[in-house]
Amino acid sequence: MASGVAVSDAVVTVFNEMKVRKACTPDEAKKRIKAVMFCLSDDKKKIVQEEGKVIYMGDVGETITDPYKHFVDMLPNEDCRYALYDCTYETKESKKEDLVFIFWAPEEAPLKSKMIYASSKDAIKKKFTGIKHELQANNKSDIKDRSTLADKLGGSIVTSVEGLPL
Repeated sequence: MASGVAVSDAVVTVFNEMKVRKACTPDEAKKRIKAVMFCLSDDKKKIVQEEGKVIYMGDVGETITDPYKHFVDMLPNEDCRYALYDCTYETKESKKEDLVFIFWAPEEAPLKSKMIYASSKDAIKKKFTGIKHELQANNKSDIKDRSTLADKLGGSIVTSVEGLPL
């Protein structure tokens, strides 16, 4: 906690819910979180879940045809964010699902914001135990292309992300 920013318990709860993939009814599966964003609280002392910035599994296919594109479009143009994305992808051998931690720090964000988000990143990463993949992006062109995400997930062995070929 180099910045002194704490991680709210609600953020840890969301992470734990996303991490555990338990068997459930189709209705419960629709309520699982596909992607979620986290931001600093107004007083800049805590990392909290950003209001209204969540994609549920039930939205995918019904109101959202491309969850990754929708997620990228949700990122603010002029401020930093942390995010978790539950990515479904295929390799040459099998189909997989992994959580990806994303650190979004656009070039247009104020310097003070970039500094506090960067210095608080370790605090949130320590709470997200078991995350294998991390993606840092500084502009939408870095992240909008699925191949950037595929590189983080395994590079050339990844053949599709979210059911769409690379």
